[in-house]
Amino acid sequence: MPVCKGCKEEADELMIVKVHGKKKKLCEECAEIAAEEAEIAEMSEDAIRGMMGYKGKW
Repeated sequence: MPVCKGCKEEADELMIVKVHGKKKKLCEECAEIAAEEAEIAEMSEDAIRGMMGYKGKW
């Protein structure tokens, strides 16, 4: 059985997900958590850009 790199538990099926620019094999639950964290980080960056008045792209 494959082992999830996020929770270190055995899983029936693993998904390959990019986390901070690196590919990781995660179970479905950990992949959902990683996607939520990435979305929150993106919203945070947008808020900072808005406060700074930055108009261009990073």
